[in-house]
Amino acid sequence: MKSILQRSQPVGMPVESLTERPAWQALLAHHRQIRNLHLRDFFANDASRGERMVLDAAGLYFDYSKHRVTGETIALLLRLARECDLAQRIDAMFTGAAINVTEQRPALHVALRASFSERIFVDGTDVVPGVQAVLERMTAFCEDVRAGLWRGHTGRPIRNIVNIGVGGSGLGPEMACEALRHYSQRNMQFRFVSNVDGSDFAESTRDLDPAETLFIICSKSFTTAETLSNARLAREWSLRALGDEGALRHHFVAVSTNAQGVADFGIDTEYMFRLWDWVGGRYSMDSAGGLSIMMAIGPENFRALLAGFHAMDQHFRTTPFERNLPVLMGLLSVWYSNFFGAETVAVLPYEHYLKRFPAYLQQLAMESNGKHVSCDGTRFAYPTGQIYWGEPGTNGQHSFYQLIHQGTHLIPCDFIGFGRSLNPLDQTHDLLAANLFAQTEALAFGKTAAQIEADGTPPWLAPFLVCEGNRPSSTILAECLTPETLGKLVALYEHSIFTQGIIWNIDSFDQWGVELGKRLAGKILPELQEEAPDWLDHDSSTNALIRQYRYLRTSLS
Repeated sequence: MKSILQRSQPVGMPVESLTERPAWQALLAHHRQIRNLHLRDFFANDASRGERMVLDAAGLYFDYSKHRVTGETIALLLRLARECDLAQRIDAMFTGAAINVTEQRPALHVALRASFSERIFVDGTDVVPGVQAVLERMTAFCEDVRAGLWRGHTGRPIRNIVNIGVGGSGLGPEMACEALRHYSQRNMQFRFVSNVDGSDFAESTRDLDPAETLFIICSKSFTTAETLSNARLAREWSLRALGDEGALRHHFVAVSTNAQGVADFGIDTEYMFRLWDWVGGRYSMDSAGGLSIMMAIGPENFRALLAGFHAMDQHFRTTPFERNLPVLMGLLSVWYSNFFGAETVAVLPYEHYLKRFPAYLQQLAMESNGKHVSCDGTRFAYPTGQIYWGEPGTNGQHSFYQLIHQGTHLIPCDFIGFGRSLNPLDQTHDLLAANLFAQTEALAFGKTAAQIEADGTPPWLAPFLVCEGNRPSSTILAECLTPETLGKLVALYEHSIFTQGIIWNIDSFDQWGVELGKRLAGKILPELQEEAPDWLDHDSSTNALIRQYRYLRTSLS
């Protein structure tokens, strides 16, 4: 299987440096011309800017008028996308090319939400029927559990679902179940264990009855140390109460590619739901990795979630770049990262149910594009991979917005809002929306010293009240937070991050930096045990920390 990098150029031919591309050079010159202009000037000089610099596609309304860009900026960014062969790379992803260069395999999460009539081939095999078959198995299983037909070892129905996974196998399902809690089956509880810290497992299971609890062990390789450690805790916890190894088949299912590992653990492979090696963990919530999501919201709503993903996939694949939401979002991120030196992006959903969405995006963005070398192994001479973070509004307004408004860092913001609340209570949703729009206005235009003094503020106090403004933001609006809307939002960010990776010439689908720490942890673990060797061959700091840990461990026993 050849990678897209190999297919797009002869072996040994160097990739043109991003900073040498004509569009990049033109953007540098353009940035020098507009970098000191203020958003107040942009709006004063263009009365229709707020109506013109918007996109309305796939059910999402995207306002980018409060960005420090002109029509020329957008044209140059689109030119850069074309010079970086973005259209060809998008097509390569959707057609199953091995765009994961270092692991020589496709990144084909779009196949997980493809329609049944589509055909997507990997090594000559159409993968869509296999995806649909797994969805059918998931549907039948979830319907049985939700209806009380699948029962535990003692004959009682399952009331508690505990998903054990780490990274995308934990963050995705947890985020989605929280985001879609309004649609969940309320006579069931859903818990998520990801941290290898035993307190996570203890607190997640403390009030649960083992006879009514089903564990979903989610690990593509079924070798992930943190997940298997927690899985073993779950098995011991279950056996202490149920007392019979045969009980496990009623209380454990697996999501994996490793049937032998699943069987060796003691889970009946009849209840193993398949993943594929072309699905990365951070892209797996719409696969069997989302079994807990389907269990919570039901198969019909889960398919609506997939429909939302698919709608954004089709928009990304078929829409011209000048009207393409993910492309434009990705290019704006490159603009701020590489030309303004902005290192972070704040994601600020004005929707309580999306409180875990920024945490989910942290992994999606930073594990994808946190790379220091290009696809051909050359070290970058420019910044890559922005830091994503955030909290829901209005909580963040009373926390970190102060720094965004008056701090010395430029932090582009993504605001996400909805026209209707899932829980309309009095005028609270109007108040929430008023705060959202007020924040974008305040960040863009600020308040000058002259305006503050005109309000009667003493001149000595005025400098402390000045908000300079000129802080860029996007606003994404949708009608209501539904499963379909959530799918669109997640796919929007997936493809925006992919766009950034193509511009930077990154392999957005590997994560080798994660592996080094895992290997070192495997070496250190036996050195912490009671029969640990006296000699240690780490650096002096790590050696001292290990010895101090041993002392603290024994002094408290």
